[in-house]
Amino acid sequence: MSLPRFYPVFDDVRWLERMVPLGVKLVQLRIKDTPRDEIKAQLQAGKDLCAEHGAIMVVNDYWELAIELGCDWLHLGQEDLDEADLDAIRAAGLKLGVSTHDNDELDRVLAFNPDYVALGPVYPTILKKMKWHQQGLGKVTEWKNLLGDTPLCAIGGMSVERAPGAFEAGADIVAAVTDITLNEDPEARVRAWLGVCA
Repeated sequence: MSLPRFYPVFDDVRWLERMVPLGVKLVQLRIKDTPRDEIKAQLQAGKDLCAEHGAIMVVNDYWELAIELGCDWLHLGQEDLDEADLDAIRAAGLKLGVSTHDNDELDRVLAFNPDYVALGPVYPTILKKMKWHQQGLGKVTEWKNLLGDTPLCAIGGMSVERAPGAFEAGADIVAAVTDITLNEDPEARVRAWLGVCA
């Protein structure tokens, strides 16, 4: 399966409203610490927006809402896997992406036959505290050799400037968060990303 190579991750549907019309075709909505009703409303709005623009929206974590709303894609972290009903997720037809950081996690994830695997952080990241400091491009190549045809997403400290190296190392997809959201001109940054990932 071929997925778009550029994969921004945003924490509010308002980011999708700004960026999807620019040509973003794969986007994750990762909402934290928000009342469930508002999360549901944002996911519905994001789903409708992405459908209008021919884009894929990936729901982070909220698998029950993803099923309820008829979404197509879900992303789960390792902790999420402990609590999610994978049989229900597959029965609903949801495609699944999963975060990995080490070989044990990768082995666990491959048993679920995921639709993509994310490896991170490739570079140091300021987004969240984690015990893995930096995986490096060598790990990207190693992971891709293990994954074969399953798409590999590089995440963590990624930037427009670092994206070509990640692709050369074997990544099929590069995810970005703060490189966009902390940029002085996020729209211009997304256009640069779309150019480098074309």
